[in-house]
Amino acid sequence: MLDGCCFFQIYYMILLPLLKPALSSLAILTAISTFKDLMWPLIVNNSMEKMTLSAGLAMLIGEHTTYYPQVMAGGIIAILPMIVIFFLFQKQFVEGIATTGVKQ
Repeated sequence: MLDGCCFFQIYYMILLPLLKPALSSLAILTAISTFKDLMWPLIVNNSMEKMTLSAGLAMLIGEHTTYYPQVMAGGIIAILPMIVIFFLFQKQFVEGIATTGVKQ
């Protein structure tokens, strides 16, 4: 307020750059948590065309037989988007985790 900034300018110029690492870490962890969610799609969805990737992999594991080559290939395909997201945002992720809990 002393510098002539309104509330939104203070938020945009001061607060947002300080929160950038924490917000990016939160976004990555939320994306990973949502991506690997298994139980809710299995409970709600009963159509094979609308299954999520993790729920579809769970459907490959049968009661009497399990097709391990298909499950392993699907697991690799399922993990690739998360690895790409992590490597794209690795700097912000590590910075957000490292600065968490540091008293200044």
